[in-house]
Amino acid sequence: MTRLAVLAMLSLLTLCNKTGKGADPGTGVPGKSKFRTVGYLMINRVDLVTAVTTIDWHKLTHLNLAFVNPDSTGVFTVNPHLPVVVQTAHDNQVQVLMSLGGGSMPAWMNGLLTDEKRAAFIEAIIKVVDGYLLDGVDVDLEGSNIDGHYASFVSELSTALAPKKKLVTAAVATWSGDGVPDAALSRFDFINIMSYDKTGPWNPSVAGPHAPYDMAVSDLAYWGGRRGVPKAKLVLGLPFYGYGFGANQVTSTMSYKDIVGAYPGAENKDQVSLPDGETMYYNGAPTIRSKTALALKDAQGVMIWELTQDAQGSGSLLKQINEVITQQ
Repeated sequence: MTRLAVLAMLSLLTLCNKTGKGADPGTGVPGKSKFRTVGYLMINRVDLVTAVTTIDWHKLTHLNLAFVNPDSTGVFTVNPHLPVVVQTAHDNQVQVLMSLGGGSMPAWMNGLLTDEKRAAFIEAIIKVVDGYLLDGVDVDLEGSNIDGHYASFVSELSTALAPKKKLVTAAVATWSGDGVPDAALSRFDFINIMSYDKTGPWNPSVAGPHAPYDMAVSDLAYWGGRRGVPKAKLVLGLPFYGYGFGANQVTSTMSYKDIVGAYPGAENKDQVSLPDGETMYYNGAPTIRSKTALALKDAQGVMIWELTQDAQGSGSLLKQINEVITQQ
């Protein structure tokens, strides 16, 4: 895409981007349900524009771009097709946030959160938000990356984005939840609870479901009960993928669309047997529907990792989520 084309597209986006923090107490999007449906989209891919065409935008309220991270000097370089993604989302009244970090975030990012570099880093983030007409920032710092600078970073980022009516959200996991300071939690507009990866290929000796229903119940109880996060700020994470476990510590990973594509009837189960003897564990349609109903009762939204892993048509998990929401 040429520079002229990008500038023209950004100009168009300025006209269409009417969303903003405060427009609606639930989603920030006029005309959308107050119950959030947040989808993560991996954007560091050559087929980004094609991937966007597979998303059923009318069933989403928020899109988190995974991941927009800087180089070691704090400079951001993003997929050149990002303006097309943002325009498509905004045309469908879906808010777009840049997600920082991730489970495999660059080793140098923590250094950018230090007292000496934090202000410049936040300034660079704001330039991306402004330059691409984004609706906010999702902070996905996990595990040991939640360090002594985390609370100050979140506070200062929130302070900088508030006058622009932008969202600040977070991806959080209960297994590292005690490391998230209360001071940071209070600054987020909502939190996306990563209620999955209870086990996985990194722990082959613990075979079994990585995202059972009782984990969702426990995670909501932790963040909403023990940590005191208001129901209106809780978003329950749902996996669109599975992990397989077999003999001799053999493991594998499959997207939901590949699972149901290879094994007829798998959409109504939570596990299938693979030809090599592995058992693939995932969340099928009944469990996704049950978890969505749970989120309607005890939270204010669901989050999806990751949108392009969904099946198309009647087998879509996003379709199942939407049916539960609209039938409430």
